[in-house]
Amino acid sequence: MIVPVLTPRIVHLVLAGLLAALPVLSAGPAAAQGSFSPVIRVNDKVITAYDIQQRARLLQALGSPGDPLEEAREALIDEKLQLQAAEATGLSLTEEGVEQGIEEFAGRANTTPENFLATLSRAGVDRETFIDFVTAGLLWRETIRLRFAQRARVSEDDVDRAVALASSGGGARVLLSEIILPARNAQEAAQSEERARQIAASTRGFQAFAAAARNFSASPSRGRGGRIDWIPLGNLPPQIRAELLTLPPGGVTTPLRAGNAIAVFQLRELQELPPRAPEVLSLDYAEFRIPDGERADAVRIANEIDTCDDLYGVAKNLPEDRLLREARPLDEIPADVREALATLDANEVSTSVRRGSTQLLVMLCGRTTEASEAIDRAQIRRQLVNQRIESYATGYLAELRSDAQIIELE
Repeated sequence: MIVPVLTPRIVHLVLAGLLAALPVLSAGPAAAQGSFSPVIRVNDKVITAYDIQQRARLLQALGSPGDPLEEAREALIDEKLQLQAAEATGLSLTEEGVEQGIEEFAGRANTTPENFLATLSRAGVDRETFIDFVTAGLLWRETIRLRFAQRARVSEDDVDRAVALASSGGGARVLLSEIILPARNAQEAAQSEERARQIAASTRGFQAFAAAARNFSASPSRGRGGRIDWIPLGNLPPQIRAELLTLPPGGVTTPLRAGNAIAVFQLRELQELPPRAPEVLSLDYAEFRIPDGERADAVRIANEIDTCDDLYGVAKNLPEDRLLREARPLDEIPADVREALATLDANEVSTSVRRGSTQLLVMLCGRTTEASEAIDRAQIRRQLVNQRIESYATGYLAELRSDAQIIELE
């Protein structure tokens, strides 16, 4: 896993959890005597009982839904492998770099490094433990960047596809699970937002999300583990669509405010459908009237003009009724003109319409389709890149695990 060392969400969770933390997982004198004994060996590095206890304190303060001791063991094994990968790449951190990392971490929580470390100390987490956590996270992040940045590039076609699927006319539907937390007043909203952040940050896998839904969700879907039926992607708000498009199956959204509730969604499946053409609301078109005696002019004019605006030059010094330019709803356009326009692209001409002895040169100036919400292409690109890097990092860590010698010593 990628350790999210400097993300604001994790900083907020750490502070909120630690401020409320009670003394937990404490050890008596007899247990403390052997707390520095190695209990796990990961290649040439060891993990002590003390390391596990410290990480478990942090996880419990964060409100991790799993067993904090078991989660701590797994996280520390991953961390040792990540550090070994960084060493193999030749990466290291200076003392100044570590201090900058701690300062940035604390700054995102609107506090000083000294106050932040004091808060950790009151929760029973030692300074060196947190420094090790920051160091490992920074080194792993840089290792992944160096190893996979080139492979994680996103093309314009990738962004176009995501934008198309995210638009209201996009051909996709999603299968989601939900956790809905009440936010009927300021105090309840703060509590629910905190819990939603904990769920989004620590929940992994479908079973864990379903368990959290049964335990915490206020939605009727809680009895089904939060599972809800297929939803057209275009029916969801733009910010949710953009986030879902960058999640792998099992991924969880950031907390979202929805009226008097806080919502967290897990993507179970995204299915692409044949895209539907956007609905045409109105047409911008021009009619140039050519009397029967001037019919030969129709072909000449059609060959001379490139855009609708060129017709103003053709109609100069002619009676005003020779040129009509307007934008009208589709159902208000005469049927014969509407049929002629239906076959045209913008700035194309048709000479198939007549009004008695008058030939109509009909030109399509443009179509107005149903409005689609603005999609932040830069945001989608960043999310796609991050998703790819995380996918590569997950696979690389699994590879490191499979090649490692992990020995239980206790």
